[in-house]
Amino acid sequence: MPVLTCGGMRYQQSWDDLPGDRIGAEEQAKLEACLRRALDHGINHIETARGYGTSEMQLGRILPGLPRDEIIVQTKVAPSKDPAEFLKTFDRSMDLLGLEHVDLLGLHGINNAERLDWSLRDGGCLEAAAELRRQGRVRHVGFSTHGPTDIIVEAIESGRFDYVNLHWYWVNEFNRPAIDAATRHDMGVFIISPNDKGGKLHAPPPKLVELCAPLHPMQFNVLWCLGHPEIHTLSIGAARPDDYDLHIEALERYDEAAEVTAPIAARLAAEMERVLGTGWCANWWRGIPDEQEIPGRVNVHEILRLWNYARGLDMTEFAKMRYNLLGNAEHWFPGNHAARFDEAALREALRASPFVDQIPGILREAHEALVETPGKRLGA
Repeated sequence: MPVLTCGGMRYQQSWDDLPGDRIGAEEQAKLEACLRRALDHGINHIETARGYGTSEMQLGRILPGLPRDEIIVQTKVAPSKDPAEFLKTFDRSMDLLGLEHVDLLGLHGINNAERLDWSLRDGGCLEAAAELRRQGRVRHVGFSTHGPTDIIVEAIESGRFDYVNLHWYWVNEFNRPAIDAATRHDMGVFIISPNDKGGKLHAPPPKLVELCAPLHPMQFNVLWCLGHPEIHTLSIGAARPDDYDLHIEALERYDEAAEVTAPIAARLAAEMERVLGTGWCANWWRGIPDEQEIPGRVNVHEILRLWNYARGLDMTEFAKMRYNLLGNAEHWFPGNHAARFDEAALREALRASPFVDQIPGILREAHEALVETPGKRLGA
């Protein structure tokens, strides 16, 4: 497995399924150029999903012509209450990809208890995937997740998956217990969207660029993640061939990743503490329950995390991108933003927080600074 993955959610023509004759020659050429640049760099793990619009169809026009034993192909299919529906969707993926087998099949979006149950129950989707493996159509079975850490850990501790795709970056370390669990189970650990969900690092603010020097913020994040040996690969969702260049350059420091990134991480943390306060930075998340336990399902934890980076490191555009998905992304990014809330009820829900008196005001400030026209979830 290469330490960088050719992610398939940005170079496709459309997020909607389209008939084959609607795929433009220029759009297809762009995808193929990105894929060939990845392969030229030794990035032979090609990852996509049934939910990525035309990605599978477009890949299916080039993958069958590549040496099959030299590429690692992964697709993802969402679990369903009805395993027959899951299998039908898998068959559709295989038809589009034009392959007889995939090396990795991920159950896509185990984000809550319901989808975990659809996967693990007797006769559920994981058993259906195991049968696909027995048939030789799948080599390894894992899962992808945007869910809370306890759901991820429960899935891992089932001992029934080979790998996990999850979020974990310098700006979001809260899934560390899941990574530790995956390491105990000798699972592959694949980091989702390090550049986009890891901070919109393809368009970093000047303050972040300055603090990350001499590395580009994308390079810092890649090396920071890979400086932890538990992490095996990071998905680089390229939209054009040169999107790989900074990452390949960063890998020249791979053997010293932890040493190179440590002083940068220290500078970033020191600036956050200067702006927000040491006590806040060390404890802001304590006593904050899951959004389902908060009146109005206000996702307080996520809002405060985004506010921290907007205030502390000028990462306002990143914070806006994520904030405006709240209330619009279903189980992929649950909960609501802070447009309105009952302060007395909120205080009661946050009574265990050391910052219960400050949080209502911060939520109002965050909403005023970050709210825009509601967003629509695109991809992971």
